[in-house]
Amino acid sequence: MMMSAKAFSFVARRHAAKVLTGTAAAALVVSQQPTPAVVALSSSSSSRSHHATTALAMSAKDDNENNVGPPFTTWTFDKHCETMEFNTVADVKLEFGESSEDADLVVIGIYGPPKKDDDDDDDEEKKDDDDDDTVPPVELTGMAKEFDDANNGWLTQILEDNYKDFKHGGAVGKLTPPLGVASSNDKKLRRVVLLGLGPAKAVEKKDDDDDDDDDTNLMSAIGGAVAKQCDELKKVKTCAVVLPVVEGSYKDLSTEFYNSLYSDNRYRTGDKVVQKASDLETVTLVTSAAGGGDEASLLTQGQQLAKGVTLTKDIVNAPHNVLNSESLANVAKRIAEESNGRITCTILNKEECEERGMGAYLGVARGSETQPQFIHLTYKGEGPVQKKVGIVGKGLLFDTGGYNIKTQMMELMKFDCGGSAAVLGAARAVGELAPEGVEAHFIVAACENMINERAYVPSDVLTASNGKTIEVLNTDAEGRLTLADALVYADKEVGCDAIIELSTLTGACMISLGKEVCGVWTNDNDLAKSLESCSKDTQEKSWRMPMEKSYNKLLESKIADMSNLGGPYGGAITAALFLQNFVSPKKPFAHIDIAGPVWDDKVGATGFGAKLVSEWIARQGQSKKEE
Repeated sequence: MMMSAKAFSFVARRHAAKVLTGTAAAALVVSQQPTPAVVALSSSSSSRSHHATTALAMSAKDDNENNVGPPFTTWTFDKHCETMEFNTVADVKLEFGESSEDADLVVIGIYGPPKKDDDDDDDEEKKDDDDDDTVPPVELTGMAKEFDDANNGWLTQILEDNYKDFKHGGAVGKLTPPLGVASSNDKKLRRVVLLGLGPAKAVEKKDDDDDDDDDTNLMSAIGGAVAKQCDELKKVKTCAVVLPVVEGSYKDLSTEFYNSLYSDNRYRTGDKVVQKASDLETVTLVTSAAGGGDEASLLTQGQQLAKGVTLTKDIVNAPHNVLNSESLANVAKRIAEESNGRITCTILNKEECEERGMGAYLGVARGSETQPQFIHLTYKGEGPVQKKVGIVGKGLLFDTGGYNIKTQMMELMKFDCGGSAAVLGAARAVGELAPEGVEAHFIVAACENMINERAYVPSDVLTASNGKTIEVLNTDAEGRLTLADALVYADKEVGCDAIIELSTLTGACMISLGKEVCGVWTNDNDLAKSLESCSKDTQEKSWRMPMEKSYNKLLESKIADMSNLGGPYGGAITAALFLQNFVSPKKPFAHIDIAGPVWDDKVGATGFGAKLVSEWIARQGQSKKEE
């Protein structure tokens, strides 16, 4: 990932160095005997776990008794790690039902009052409303009103008491404080909260041309809010979510619900293990407008998509001493093995890459501890193939910068595999969802950018597999070199009809778009529109960026066909222009820089890209192949 000094000044944060001492250092001298993965139970004596953990957790009890450090059995001093463990999605049943009567927790979704016609430019009016203590009358409808009438109006009372924050349901995703209510039948005490669904007009059908500034996905907001509440309120085994008619897909609700329960416990032990909503068993959606076979299948699809997002997070979160080119290749193999025959896996080794002349990729890979692994997963959907598409992901498992070594932010450079994580996460989701009419090729040139006596250095000239020569001006602009040969492979050897590529390529993109929006560079307007639509529907935000051809002069080399580095400005654009040299000019191709949204400083990996790619692939099977 190439980052200029100016980019570092915006995004870098220094962290105190951690030194291994005593038993912690001794824990690195470990047995070479393989240890199976186990499920770790929390200290609350839960009978099950939502997440898998490493053998580290299994051994914690014995280690504490013997006063020695737990063995880290994934690697040894002389041998690198060969596998990466997967987390699993929460083992919670999400279903439709007809009653909320027996639930421990009842979440009731309500719409707030409709917005006024003149509320579009109402900043001052909103401020006045916040200062106004007047509480407008509550007007409940549908199932919420029935619930209120059957319980002596306490629903109305909750709304009046929490108007300032809740706005009678007008604040999307907001929850009221829980209220304990005794059932009239069995006297069982259950907790009830209200969930804001936004202003009532949110249910109205909008024209496609409407310019709506509110880009909140209501179904996703519901799924995330329910998961959060089930986690915060302990000892909730069953939850009922009572909803009116809601516009949107229950697939989005399901995906966000399971994603919100993600917790990475693979490297935690004892009381550091965090299990979200550990007691939760069932969530029932109670609504008069849904519950048939189509809606129920959408809940399943959402969970399947969440599996892909979970894997994307796992890959980005994994430390480099666990995740290298070989363990990532084994992740790909496992995806194929668990796809019910829908996906096949091919791994090209060093010799096979050399035969194809992949000098750009292998030049970077020479500094790696592990052998280069060129990953190619192939998915073929049922029915006639409408499109053959390629999805290429940058697979730098760790980026030191090489001999142009990074001086800041290196501790975060495990996320430089974010492109490959999104691609492989999407592959896992696609294998589960099984979209028809599309052939998808997931391609990752995996390696690390490290320093040793074999590593490439500034001034080297590398030859890519399409014969073009590249002068290396900066070894920290390595990702584009590995992508060059991956793109040629997708274009020439596989023969894809269209190609998209995802990478954490430049800090310059983060400076331009921040940490929530990815940049899209393409010369193909149809592809741009397709990606924009997928971005909007999946809530993985993107923005189309310029392909300024005059900047090509910044990539000129004195001795080779091109250099791997542009000037001090416009670095995200020159990176995109560089990649154009390795795809046929008339072929639809898009470069997507996800350097910003792939990582959140508070929670770690975000899983960004897996939903966008999965949706784009599914849509390719729905369109006729262009002649």
